[in-house]
Amino acid sequence: MNDLDSRVKGYLFGTAIGDAMGVPVEFSNRKFLKEKPVAGLRAFGTHYQPAGTWSDDSALTYQTIETLINGLNYRDLANRFLSWYHQGEWTANGVVFDIGFATRNSLDRLENGVEPTEAGEISELCNGNGSLMRISPLAFYLQYRKPSLSMTERFELVRKTSAITHGHIRSAHACFLLVSYIQELLSGKDKMEAYYSIQQTMCPFFEETGPADECELFARILKEDLTQIPESEIYSSGYVVHSLEAALWCFLTSNSFSESVLKAVNLGDNTDTTGSVTGGLAGVYYSLQAIPAEWLQDIARREDIENLAERFTQSLSV
Repeated sequence: MNDLDSRVKGYLFGTAIGDAMGVPVEFSNRKFLKEKPVAGLRAFGTHYQPAGTWSDDSALTYQTIETLINGLNYRDLANRFLSWYHQGEWTANGVVFDIGFATRNSLDRLENGVEPTEAGEISELCNGNGSLMRISPLAFYLQYRKPSLSMTERFELVRKTSAITHGHIRSAHACFLLVSYIQELLSGKDKMEAYYSIQQTMCPFFEETGPADECELFARILKEDLTQIPESEIYSSGYVVHSLEAALWCFLTSNSFSESVLKAVNLGDNTDTTGSVTGGLAGVYYSLQAIPAEWLQDIARREDIENLAERFTQSLSV
């Protein structure tokens, strides 16, 4: 297995494993999880699903990859999201059991004829993590299929992809920060070297593409050292900035795939998304070989995920 193969498979399975670990304890508070920490894949719990069941986070990530295999097309992507919503396409077991309000509202608008890149809510109050959780496949697409794009062009692709469900500039900035960080990892940089690199480039760019006060909302990531912030000050809510901070913090302060994902899920609250985004980061960085075999064997639709990963890798190698 070559390096790209292993990274892609690590990313896809890492996303699903972090998600599936978080599903049974979603909305559990941190105090409860300190007393009864997640140590592996559990059954039932919050959504009463079998062990290894992943949620909308992974499903919409996989639908995004299905589109990217043939090239980024916003209409195709919107249609795939609708197929997931109505037919259960790329769900773990044929059932959509978790969907955010903003995502649901945007999909309803798509059905009413709104253009895909205009369907997402643009209110400041609609900055949940619903586009962040599915955006990171674009890092592979931009790194391997569109390497000559400028920073502005890359941002525009990310912004429009986010805007299918989340149209506010804050969500676009969070998504672009995550995608750019993963691109740095894919370029071969150490995780801290990659972190310092985005600190140098992101804030000036954010100030060019949105109000200056929006950049300040990312100050803990871009102007401070996120790794020095104590766990008690890391929030794991569904707010897009909190989700991004939590995932990066878990990844940057851990030394293995397992440590990263377990730390993320045991933060509590929005556990599926924090786990999913962190699992994706750790999967990219540590690759497939670092994921415990017992976690891989219990994940829903393992063969389908492996097939998707192989098709995605092939499309990136063209």
